[in-house]
Amino acid sequence: MKKLINMGLMSCFVIGATVLVATAQAQQVGSAQRGLRLARNLCADCHLVVKEAGRSSIPQAPPFATIAMTPGLTDAALTAMLQSSHRTMPNIVIKGGDIADIVAYIVSLKEND
Repeated sequence: MKKLINMGLMSCFVIGATVLVATAQAQQVGSAQRGLRLARNLCADCHLVVKEAGRSSIPQAPPFATIAMTPGLTDAALTAMLQSSHRTMPNIVIKGGDIADIVAYIVSLKEND
């Protein structure tokens, strides 16, 4: 009986952990479509935000497609970058799910190999 209870508790733990991980991943995903709208409103004054030939309006501001192709770039690294201030970038506060949306948009610009 004790073994059966332990197995039941372990099953509940595994199911609970799986739900927590799935929820956390779902919250981080974001919408590339919303991210493009946000990027056009918040970032396009300095960055080229769409994937097309051209340059950013400010030479020091890399195009989003260039950022997307940075080797080893991850969603977590982009999120941290958007939450950190930079000397050459204005302090734009991006809140909550908006960060996930912008990250999803930038990641969507990666070229498929």
